[in-house]
Order: sequence, then C-alpha cells, then structure tokens
Amino acid sequence: MNVEILTPQPQPPKKKSRINVQHVMPGDIVTTEVGFMRGHGTFVEEDKLIASVSGIVERVDKLISVRPLRSRYTGEVGDVVVGRVTELGPKRWRVELNARQEGQLLLSAIHLPGGVQRRRTQSDELHMREFFTENDLISAEVQAVYSDGLIALHTRSLKYGKLENGHFMTVSPALIKRSKNHFIHLECGIHVILGTNGYVWITESVPHAVASSDVSGDQDISAKVYKVITAEVREKIARVANCVTALAHCNVSIHADTIMNTYSKSSVLKTKDMLKPEKIYTITQYNPKNEEE
Repeated sequence: MNVEILTPQPQPPKKKSRINVQHVMPGDIVTTEVGFMRGHGTFVEEDKLIASVSGIVERVDKLISVRPLRSRYTGEVGDVVVGRVTELGPKRWRVELNARQEGQLLLSAIHLPGGVQRRRTQSDELHMREFFTENDLISAEVQAVYSDGLIALHTRSLKYGKLENGHFMTVSPALIKRSKNHFIHLECGIHVILGTNGYVWITESVPHAVASSDVSGDQDISAKVYKVITAEVREKIARVANCVTALAHCNVSIHADTIMNTYSKSSVLKTKDMLKPEKIYTITQYNPKNEEE
C-alpha cells in the first residue's frame, strides 16, 4: 500500500493593503481593495479610496476614515473650556472657542452676583456688559452641543467666570485630554486652566476657599480684589508658559504631571533659555511608570 504524505504547498504572498499606512497626505491612496466604506477625510476615485486630508488612518470594521492631525475643537457636554467674548446679543454672548463656529452663553446660564437664584429680568439684560463685555476671557463648561454644531455654555459655578491678571496661550486641542480636573494648582504656586478646546490660562493661585466654592455659595468671584502680581510670580508664570509651549512643540500630552516634570527639569535653566532647540527636548522627556488615560 502506497502512503502519500501531503505537505503544505507554499502560498503566494498576499498583496499588502495600504490600510497599514499610519499617516497619509492629501491625494495618497489609502486602499485599493473593495468592500470598504468611505469615512470622513476620504473620497473615492477610480475605485480607489484616497485621503483628502493629512492625518492618521483609522479603521472600524469596514469603515475607513482619516483623522486630521490638526483640527478644530469638537465640543462634548461637560468639557471645561476657555474662550473670548466676541459679541453681545439679545440675552446672550458669543464666545470664540477655537471650534468650527462660535459658542453661545445665555444670560440665564451665568452666575449672578451674590449667588441669587431668580429669573433674569430686563434690567439684567440692560446691564449685560457689567458681567462680560467684548474681548473678555472667560472659563465655562459645555452645557449642550446641538445638531448644527452650536456649543451652549454655562458659568453657574464660582470656579467659572471672567479671567484676569494672567497669561493666555493656545495649543492643539489634541494635546489636552479630557479628565476629571482641568483646574490645576501647581506646587510652585501657579494656577493653570487647561481648556479642552486648546486654550490655556496661567495665573497666580487663588485662595482655596474661592477655588473650591460650589454653586450654592453666596460668594461672588467677580468681587475679588486683585493684588499686584510681583516680579517673582510673573517669572513663575512665564516659566510655566514656556513649559506648556515646549510640551506642545514636542507633541507631548499636557497635564499636571508633564507640566511639573518639565518645570522641575528646567529649574537649572533661565526662563529665556528654555525654548532653545538644544534644551527643549531635554526638559520635556517624560516616562511615567503608569500613566492613566
């Protein structure tokens, strides 16, 4: 009896798909295979899926999309944001949020002086500029995001409101992760607000009693007496601002740990020397053992 042993035949190498490509430029072919669904950032031409933006290829089952490396802020309910008032309208303020369109802050969604809870009257509407006016910087929370993309804000808490006596800067929104706390009190005595929309506010730390007050309190944050910021505090604010700039330059996630790590490593340098090319990568090295998302 003849026994034939079957050996596996070598299979021809499969044609690799361009889906493995992580980064694509506009006009690059993402894939030539069939059966895929076209997502955002792509278009079909001659049965080829082509990228329309520069970004990272993402695949969910058969859906292929390209996520832009740089994009506008997309709001979510509960986000802490920093914005600039651009216009006053009937019972509302328009706020620039680094988004596709301006946000909206209604008169009924702000914290009244003294913490009183009542309906807004015509007198309140006539005195809207006493609360916020054009070019004011404010911190707020996203209350709702409508189907047309409009972002509704509110400041019904003493930790939100007008921002004064500090440093304002802009980074990519992708570098600021959503977390439980975007109001950071650094050990160096500096207070940082990391807006989810990529706007960052740096100032001197406020008293803990004011920072931790809740909506039910009767303390008015607008009634604080701002003292003159000393040269020492301004130096610290400038150093923290340079830390945030260095982290953004190196595409490092910006949060309390990375800021303080960069601040500590830069202590041997002068503030003006922190952003030199030969120093910027040294001070931003951060290797956490167990960094949470």
